[in-house]
Amino acid sequence: MVFLIVYFMEKELAYWAFVFFLISALTDWLDGYLARKCCQITDFGKFMDALADKVLTVGLFVALLALGKLPDWALFLVLLIVTREFLVTGLRLVAAGKGRVLSAEKLGKWKTALQMVTIGLFLMIDLDLSLDFTFQCYKCGEVIFSVATILTVISGSSYLFKNRDVFRDEVEASLHK
Repeated sequence: MVFLIVYFMEKELAYWAFVFFLISALTDWLDGYLARKCCQITDFGKFMDALADKVLTVGLFVALLALGKLPDWALFLVLLIVTREFLVTGLRLVAAGKGRVLSAEKLGKWKTALQMVTIGLFLMIDLDLSLDFTFQCYKCGEVIFSVATILTVISGSSYLFKNRDVFRDEVEASLHK
């Protein structure tokens, strides 16, 4: 869906970009909800859900930045988000190589939710609604984006710290070779 959303953004079809983003965000939530409710949680699902979230959010943040939809200062925040996501995914891959599955934590889920709200607000700016509404979306988007980035750094640091043994074991194993 990321490619479709970005295509609509680039073609200035804001309505369709927003609709497909909403579908993506809502089906992501519904998938997790149904998996928990029906006791259908799998290790594969845990990993792929987190990866799909990262592809959606990082892809759309990069697209929003490239298309000039984010403020100039957002470049630093997007780089922080991308760095965090690569580090956490790297940690999960190393853990998976050792037969461990690292599930998402509450803080990470809140981070993703705030990132999704941020993206939605910045996509709404191009919907040709009232000027006042557009301005409010932009200002709210800036604030929530800042909060989401702070939460991104905090949740990433916490996740890496809590699972530091995965990297420590990897370093120790490479030293003994």
